[in-house]
Amino acid sequence: MATGTNIKTYYNGTWHDGDQMIMTAADHGAWLGTTVFDGARLFDGLAPDVEAHCARVNRSAAALMITPTVETEDMIEIVREGLKSYGTDKAVYIRPMYWALAGDELGIVPREGATGFAVCLEEIPMAPPEAATTLTRTRFRRPVLEDNVVNAKAGCLYPNNARMMVEARSKGFGNALVADAMGNVAESASANVFMVKDGEVFTPIPNGTFLAGITRARHMSNMAQDGIKVHETVLTFEDFHDADEVFLSGNMMKVTPVKAFDDTTYGVGDNQNPITRRVREMYWDWAASQQA
Repeated sequence: MATGTNIKTYYNGTWHDGDQMIMTAADHGAWLGTTVFDGARLFDGLAPDVEAHCARVNRSAAALMITPTVETEDMIEIVREGLKSYGTDKAVYIRPMYWALAGDELGIVPREGATGFAVCLEEIPMAPPEAATTLTRTRFRRPVLEDNVVNAKAGCLYPNNARMMVEARSKGFGNALVADAMGNVAESASANVFMVKDGEVFTPIPNGTFLAGITRARHMSNMAQDGIKVHETVLTFEDFHDADEVFLSGNMMKVTPVKAFDDTTYGVGDNQNPITRRVREMYWDWAASQQA
């Protein structure tokens, strides 16, 4: 079942209307989960950082031992061609993806060069600026490179994220604040996380247990240029209870304010969360500046 509407699918060298069938039962990706994807966004007629997302899906494929078959520049052209069919008022999720078609003699290791490729475009609205979420702790943790492909945006990682989210929702919260293997904060179940204390911004230092996102890096660059101090450091759950503001950073919604973490509440409103609001404003200003 699709998440969005008005879907377009690029497969076998051409664009198709609708949600096309692209994988067969015997494909390695179907029965052994060798799939990777990435996500960019079209909003307000803008598609920022498309190149970075297309480049990352190729790195993710290589990390999962899937042979990437489309050069970044060619992938960008495919995406831009598909986006021409959407109006500038549409918000579109852009998802390039690879999967392994076949395996070795035992079926386990993806066969070199046997790769499926597609791009899916779906209309998915952007959340309004005031849309906020709540966080709680979860017993599930982020894996490490020794036991999973945390250096890839791989489909096989998402069941772990899903059970984090289900546990959080069962407790009445919108998302989970997740620990790494050492018990320190890594990210949320769906996005990178930032906290604000005394006008300075803090975010978990990348330690190989989570993807330090493209949108995360963009926010950090924007904040640095605006004179806001940003620290990548080890953060505990106690640090988040002591924070003045918390917000999530991800490609899907760019900036999501957090109004509570368990029994700790943060201000959400016109005159509150000034850093969170500034980060959102700077991202939209930066995106508009990239329009050719």
